[in-house]
Amino acid sequence: MAIQLFTPAFEVEECLEQIRECLEKGWTGLGYKTVQFEEEWKKYTGWEHAHYLNSATAGLNLAFDILKEENGWDQDAEVITTPLTFISSNHAILLAGLKAVFADIDDTLCLDPQSVESRITDKTKAVLFVGLGGNTGHYRGVAALCKKYGLKLVLDAAHMAGTRYKNGEVPGKEADVIVYSFQAVKNLPTADSGMICFKDPEYDRIVREKTWLGINKDTYARTNSSGTYKWRYDVEYVGNKYHGNSIIASIGLVQLKYLDRDNAYRRQLAEWYTQGFASYPDKIKLVEIDASCESSRHLFQIIVDNRDEMMLALNQQEIYPGVHYVDNTEYRMYRYADGTCPRARYVSDHVISLPMHMKVTYEDVQTIVKAVISFVTKEHTK
Repeated sequence: MAIQLFTPAFEVEECLEQIRECLEKGWTGLGYKTVQFEEEWKKYTGWEHAHYLNSATAGLNLAFDILKEENGWDQDAEVITTPLTFISSNHAILLAGLKAVFADIDDTLCLDPQSVESRITDKTKAVLFVGLGGNTGHYRGVAALCKKYGLKLVLDAAHMAGTRYKNGEVPGKEADVIVYSFQAVKNLPTADSGMICFKDPEYDRIVREKTWLGINKDTYARTNSSGTYKWRYDVEYVGNKYHGNSIIASIGLVQLKYLDRDNAYRRQLAEWYTQGFASYPDKIKLVEIDASCESSRHLFQIIVDNRDEMMLALNQQEIYPGVHYVDNTEYRMYRYADGTCPRARYVSDHVISLPMHMKVTYEDVQTIVKAVISFVTKEHTK
């Protein structure tokens, strides 16, 4: 049987029970379950604010839109970011009319604080830190730079649902805004949705209006209020229809109960991989995890020679890994930064993500490890 990179796993009967409740109540949109999910996420993370969205991409778009508007940033304002991420991270910067300035990565595949500091200018207004694969990398070092230079900090935590430091703390208390993803193949899977967590309560108020077209009373609030004029509202911002719905939130509520259990299994998968590759450090480089981080382990990544050939060889054995990610400066709209981040470019050409999901077994890991070792040892004997 083929071993896929990602295969979502759901607690099907519990999810259906929650969804049935929505259907029977006759409330499937914004409100009811979305409000409940927000409250549960705040309990889980400890954050004061959380707003449920239809995607993490919407959250990133809103983060930069609101930060720019509320802080009066000019069109030439710059955001320092990573080239090694999914394209939605950096598109959010451009969509807000800001310029993406790329800093290089370190051995954790997250932003290198030294490279970040070298990119700071008078035009720099914010830094976008991406916790790739659930890794915290040197997030605290980047956060310290933001405090030193008075910059806003956006944490793209799309891979970080359930990531903690080993002291139990959820990463992100230094950030002005954190965005999580609950897309289908993420650690907390739904069909697609996300959560945006602003530190500032005023920004939380604004984001709630902007996700409902700028309207200052959503339908749930109007339905549950009384009075002759409860239908009246004002439109205070130009917004989008970015809010989540109760059907998808129902799935999220169930999956949240099992997030820590599932992440523990992902860490077990990572340990099996690590043990399997331990005798080949010169041929298979494992991506470093910050020592203080208990990662969600959304990804398990290795760096090898002849990556593309390896992927073809694995595919022939019905093993289907992935690449996270293509260096964004290779894309047309970011090509102005081509060549500025050599470590990211090297990793982009050599990194491979191995299957990591709840349906991968110990036997599957051994099959994958054997196939990878077979390829790299043959390559090195040519």
